Amino acid sequence: QVQLVEFGGGLVQPGGSLRLSCAASGFAFSSYAMNWYRQAPGRERELVATITRVGGTLNYPDSVKGRFTISRDNTKNMVYLQMNSLKPEDTAVYYCNAVRLANTYWGQGTQVTVSS
Repeated sequence: QVQLVEFGGGLVQPGGSLRLSCAASGFAFSSYAMNWYRQAPGRERELVATITRVGGTLNYPDSVKGRFTISRDNTKNMVYLQMNSLKPEDTAVYYCNAVRLANTYWGQGTQVTVSS
């Protein structure tokens, strides 16, 4: 049974930090590229970070560049998103996504709210 379970979201003040985690099970995690997406109310889902099977990261979108960092631990089947200097516009549900060829899996999402 494939599972992606995100955790670590919550309420944080502007300028603060959060670390999201995603626990994967039920598939060959190290064979999959991993992504973090986010979706704010009324907006389309946005890709915010990608990491390859071996840990290479692709360009981050300008909206998060320099503030967000994705990482993974293939020994633990975990992927992380370190978010620093958070802004109110980062408020969204954040989703973990696994991709390999035609296979794609999604987690249920974790809410991040940036507000004073």
